[in-house]
Amino acid sequence: MLLLAIVLGFILAATVAFTVKKQQIIEVTSVGASTFALIVSSAIAYKVGTTGAVSIANTFTVDALAALSVLIVATVAFFATIYAVPYFRKESAKKIIGPWRIREYYALTNLFLAAMFLAATASNPVVAWIFLEVTTLSTAFLISYYNRRSTIEAAWKYLIINAIGLLLAFLGTLLYFTIGGSENAATWQELVANAAVLDPAIAKTAFAFVIVGYGVKIGFAPMHTWKPDAYGKSPAPLGALFSGALLPVAFAMVLRFKLITDTAIGSTFSDNLFIIFGMMSMLIAAFCILTSHNYKRILAYSSIEHAGIMALGFGFGGLGAFGAVMHMVYHSLIKPSLFFTTGNVLIKYNSARIAKVCGTMAIIPITSILLLIGLFAVTGFPPFGMFLTEASIITAGLQTRPAVAVIALMAIALVFIGFFRRVNSMVMTAKPTDQSIKPGESSPWLIVPPLLLLAIALVASFYMPHFLQAIINEVALRY
Repeated sequence: MLLLAIVLGFILAATVAFTVKKQQIIEVTSVGASTFALIVSSAIAYKVGTTGAVSIANTFTVDALAALSVLIVATVAFFATIYAVPYFRKESAKKIIGPWRIREYYALTNLFLAAMFLAATASNPVVAWIFLEVTTLSTAFLISYYNRRSTIEAAWKYLIINAIGLLLAFLGTLLYFTIGGSENAATWQELVANAAVLDPAIAKTAFAFVIVGYGVKIGFAPMHTWKPDAYGKSPAPLGALFSGALLPVAFAMVLRFKLITDTAIGSTFSDNLFIIFGMMSMLIAAFCILTSHNYKRILAYSSIEHAGIMALGFGFGGLGAFGAVMHMVYHSLIKPSLFFTTGNVLIKYNSARIAKVCGTMAIIPITSILLLIGLFAVTGFPPFGMFLTEASIITAGLQTRPAVAVIALMAIALVFIGFFRRVNSMVMTAKPTDQSIKPGESSPWLIVPPLLLLAIALVASFYMPHFLQAIINEVALRY
């Protein structure tokens, strides 16, 4: 019932945004819904971590993977909603958007969040697929939020590519239902229990469809082409939700199908596909970051790279799988902070092009410091946990696939070089000559969300609550 209360809270917030015109009421309702979701998700995760999986009328099941996904979504949603309030107020003050656009954002975002919670916990793969489809429909209009030709083009690309990807995922899902020996193989647990009788050829074909289809949502290369445009054109809070919340939910779907496939034919086939898509994602992202001239698109390529790192970890298995789960957690904390800090830059400089942004350290010093910290955190520098997760994944790779691990290490190095080079040209340069760009942070409330996220990521690098560590260990061992 707690899970349903979260979903109803988001639906209520969406309804208020659609029907109420007073902006303050919409903001309070949305912040309240995300706060309630974070509190209840923490309670659910604690229960799962201490007593085991929770089932709701065989329709929704919160096991370790679902509990981790729900907690990640709730955390990112809370900070994205808190950040959205001052962010859209600033854009409204600058006449970039009007009242209806603000209402539209809160309405569709709350529906998006409700769909992610339902997709992460649905017991039936088809029901989970339906709710992931809802995430596409609810966010397409937000990518075209600023109603420019480029944003409309990005929205159509997002809609078409994701629709095709989810169609492929649905075909793969239907193939899993060819399992014989049980008339009731309708849930994830039942499919795993009966996977031994699944035809090996069908299992391979089905998983190939699934990893390509849901790989579109995750952002695996070469199915990643919607991401740079969508991230580059959508509002900063939505980019944070895409990268920090939607990515792990879609990844969880693939992991569930991986377990069914591994039970049927062993792990070699799925591991190889993870490694192939992981390497392609890392290499393509590395070279795109080196050549990109838009800092919002760089964040998109960074998400693609980290999706590849997670895929490698699960492909290597063992220590690599543990590193991949931890990496997912750290990425969902650090990457939204980067979307928020670059959102602050966009508000101040009115451009996402790196060539038009300079001297941020002199103009918005706190944002610039947070941006630099986020840069080092997301590229795997100590003391942040991504250093250990990447080291764990590379170590696991050196034991089983040394050539792949070395290439992955080179890709990580290239990403850091490209990232640092672009951020340095924005931060450590002379002040802009444009007199309209006044020194000073746009709002202290735009600083709090990225600051808190980075602080939580730093603390989590040294200490994890026992219940959360138990959940992470179970996910790593099972998948």
